[in-house]
Amino acid sequence: MELAPFRERLERNAKRMYALVADVSPDEARWRPNETSWSMLEVMNHLWDEEREDFRQRIDYLVHRPGEEFPPIHPSAWVTERAYNTKDWNATIEGWLAERRKSIEWLRTLSVPDWDRKYHDPQRNLRVGDLLTSWLAHDHLHMRQIIRLHFLAGEKLGAPYKTDYAGSW
Repeated sequence: MELAPFRERLERNAKRMYALVADVSPDEARWRPNETSWSMLEVMNHLWDEEREDFRQRIDYLVHRPGEEFPPIHPSAWVTERAYNTKDWNATIEGWLAERRKSIEWLRTLSVPDWDRKYHDPQRNLRVGDLLTSWLAHDHLHMRQIIRLHFLAGEKLGAPYKTDYAGSW
């Protein structure tokens, strides 16, 4: 596995993510389709925290501090604990973009790691390669989530009319 294609895709994903959220108003960003769904603001704050406290940090631990325990994280709980939906929308987008730029620069300094170096967790064994691959997948999962929020907002806007003619989601 080569590092450069992952770094390049993560960099391109920053542009893609920005394109998905750039023209969303703060009110639209706070909208949730229902009580259990996340808003775009919550998604972007989640991505910001994950960028700082999860993927890059965990890869760094495995590459540079093997054997050390990962700091605990609680991404699902942070949505309410950190009051994501009350945050400033534009500051959130800029904060995530700045953090992604730090990640890209950090990845440029990383020499090819031992992709199979493992972190032994009670739930799973994570390898460096698993974390890097998951980081990229995490972007795509949340881009899909944001696109879904755009879709649902469009349905709400057009109600009582239906979107069936467009095709099924």
